[in-house]
Amino acid sequence: MRKDLLKACEVEFFMRYPSGFDDPEMEIIKKKHKIEKMHNFAVEKFDEERFGFVEEVIENMIKIISRSSLVSLYEKPKFRDFARSLSKDEKETLVNGLREFLHGERSKGFEMMLDILSRGKMAKWSLISIIPYYYHPQTEVFCKPTTVKNIVTIFELEGLVYKPRPSFDFYENYKKQLLEMRSLVNPNLAPDNAAFSGFLMMVMESYK
Repeated sequence: MRKDLLKACEVEFFMRYPSGFDDPEMEIIKKKHKIEKMHNFAVEKFDEERFGFVEEVIENMIKIISRSSLVSLYEKPKFRDFARSLSKDEKETLVNGLREFLHGERSKGFEMMLDILSRGKMAKWSLISIIPYYYHPQTEVFCKPTTVKNIVTIFELEGLVYKPRPSFDFYENYKKQLLEMRSLVNPNLAPDNAAFSGFLMMVMESYK
């Protein structure tokens, strides 16, 4: 891991935005993403007790993905149509996978969601990571493919080779190293994991 480069990026960011994410320009970006609002929605709608109502959870998955500023406009309607087209058993598996990821055995939940999403060619990093991130913004990570690839390459993260198909092993290793990186910078650069990734995305353009 290029810790020296991370510190250089920290210095560069504070030169541009002396108050970090409290800078007025950053406040505009924060308002656009509405992370707190999305977090509150996720905590309410994906509470463990809600998972007994499969159709309701499916519709709430569609809602949060449709409202997300982090998911591409192209993927939103495709996920909506795909989720609604699933059979009863497939919906139950997708919902139970999300429940396991959020509240139970995370690796099992990841694989269950991946299996269902793969059937519709919807096994995308953004779709599988967005709801866990909104639910646990301090401990889970949102994986935007281009950003992840650049972080892995530029900061020379150990033991990671990015692949388009999501895998739990990659996710866990990437998350572990990203959280380590986050712990090394000023907390004002990392109010949550997506914000920290955003900071890296903004500054690492100079190092490609």
